[in-house]
Amino acid sequence: MPDKLLYGVAYYAEYMPEDRIDADMELLAGAGFNLIRVAESAWSTWEPREGEFDFSLLLRVLDAARAHGISVIVGTPTYAIPPWLAKKYPDILADTHAGPCRYGPRQNFDITHPGYRFHAERVIRKLAEAVRGHPCVIGWQLDNETKPYDTCSPRAQAMFKDWLRDRFGTAEALNREMGLAYWSNALGSWEDLPDVRGTINGSLGAEYQAFQRHLVTEFLQWQRSIIDEYRRPDQFVTHNFDYEWRGFSFGLQPEVDQFEAARAVTLAGCDIYHPTAGALTGAEIAFGGASARALKEDNYLVLETQAQGTFGRLPYPGQLRLQALSHIAAGADCVEYWPWHSIHNALESYWKGVLSHDLTPHETYRECAAIGAELRALSPHLLHLKKRNRVAVMTSPRSQTGLQWFPTAPMGQTPAKNYSDYLRWLCDSLYRLNVEYDVVSDAARDFTPYDLLVLPCLYAAPEDLLRAVGGYVKGGGHLLASFRTGFADEHLKIYHDAQPHLLTDCLGLTYDRFTQPEPGTELTSDRIALPEHVAVTDWMELIELRGAEALCAYAHPVWGGVPAVTVNAYGAGQAAYLAACFDPDGLDAVLEALLPRFGIAVPEERFPLVIRRGVNSAGRHITFFLNYSGAAMPVAAAHPAGTFLPEGQAAAMDETFTLPPWGGRILETE
Repeated sequence: MPDKLLYGVAYYAEYMPEDRIDADMELLAGAGFNLIRVAESAWSTWEPREGEFDFSLLLRVLDAARAHGISVIVGTPTYAIPPWLAKKYPDILADTHAGPCRYGPRQNFDITHPGYRFHAERVIRKLAEAVRGHPCVIGWQLDNETKPYDTCSPRAQAMFKDWLRDRFGTAEALNREMGLAYWSNALGSWEDLPDVRGTINGSLGAEYQAFQRHLVTEFLQWQRSIIDEYRRPDQFVTHNFDYEWRGFSFGLQPEVDQFEAARAVTLAGCDIYHPTAGALTGAEIAFGGASARALKEDNYLVLETQAQGTFGRLPYPGQLRLQALSHIAAGADCVEYWPWHSIHNALESYWKGVLSHDLTPHETYRECAAIGAELRALSPHLLHLKKRNRVAVMTSPRSQTGLQWFPTAPMGQTPAKNYSDYLRWLCDSLYRLNVEYDVVSDAARDFTPYDLLVLPCLYAAPEDLLRAVGGYVKGGGHLLASFRTGFADEHLKIYHDAQPHLLTDCLGLTYDRFTQPEPGTELTSDRIALPEHVAVTDWMELIELRGAEALCAYAHPVWGGVPAVTVNAYGAGQAAYLAACFDPDGLDAVLEALLPRFGIAVPEERFPLVIRRGVNSAGRHITFFLNYSGAAMPVAAAHPAGTFLPEGQAAAMDETFTLPPWGGRILETE
């Protein structure tokens, strides 16, 4: 773990139009940057021709960094292969569902290819031998945003056949579990397994996607085993896990089981990019931070986020500081920008860094320098900040795959939303209500540390998980489950009894009909103060109560009065159910009514005033007051007496103050 808050940049001397390593290090140190990440993008620089290695440029960077008191994370340069390697092995480029890749983009190769593995291991070892003794290297990054790259090569599919045989034993067992009798897809023997790219069977297709996620886990563990031969005991191993991409970091990464893959690292890392300017909300920082914090149940590193960012993402004055404070408030020990300098050619030329293309310190650099000075003063107070949240949100890669195969749209139509939309629907409502949450894996079975467990579309769930959820509620826990929960098993085989499977008693309801809401369908209630005209969208279940209490119903000419939101007492606990998707403002109102019933206090303060809390290493309580708006904001939140950081100004109990536009303030209390 780092011994101070890390503030850094991704640094690429190999991309520079001129030699300016010493000048850059002087500028970095002058702005309070104490970390750079290097090497992960430059295989063709370190090995320009097969077997010819030259790390002289990298060693100059390390020497200059050390001279300026800057620490370094070294990345293994394996996520973009050099041209000679693609030429040597034409089949090294991934053969995918869309056909063979061509050389040029990064991450376009087959990570199972033996030629790739041989040369990747060699360059990793040569790199490690070159830098292993350098005192400024504090950690190693394995690869970069690793994915399976949809490899469907004959080799990968042969490995998949072994994967299936290990799990199911016989072809007949696979036929039963996957329902392969449909359209005569049943196998007579393992040798009959066809090219998986043509399958119409969601269970088999989803199993291949699970296998591809496993390839990432194995790949990162393989790299870790190599690095462990060279790293010092005081050096950490990390990886920059990323999220579903929509031009920014949005939801659960569909191609990696991050909880499994994170076993390969000692310290979790992540890349969080987000909208800025008037679209900045901080919700992506909250979701990404909760997800990264969960991987090792500890603090984490933000290894990439934007300074100026891609075209249209220039932050307003003050937003860089607000973003940095938000990352730390979520438990980050590091904030690192990608990249240091704006790149002068190739694909990411207009993804601007701390320095613009003229490589001269301007306003963004000056803002970073102010943040660097503040973080240096804050480090003793905010390093290793711990979170103690009472709400857990479960993420499920299998359910994500299930909703990909069986979306909330009629057959043949493109769905408007996917699993991550519904995950963020619930997470973002908690965020707007200033109710902090943790993320938990669907591999978890003990939820007793939490007062409330939230299940967004837990479509694919094994029976032992559903029993654990029911047992948690019966023992005194609280549950909030959404539509499409408990519908299919872990292989997407639909349960053939009352839905939601094994949860009908817990939730006090069942259903056998569901449909797409017609325009004009709304949520109504005489129990909850809803906003006017809360539209029901995407999916609606026609539930039948079996003891549950209806809180909201549908307003519809035919389905009017059918319950849409319910709560049920079960054992010593309570379970609520959302049978449909509806407008975010309606969800806020529903959660505002439900959470106090579960013992979860809902603060009076609402977004755009965001309040984040934690406990520092000295046992003192830290509260962040963050203004995610372009207007000055008075803050009258109740708080004990304490000290405002970093200025050291005393704060009286319940003292009011005003945050500037896009501003933030930190309070430390006993």
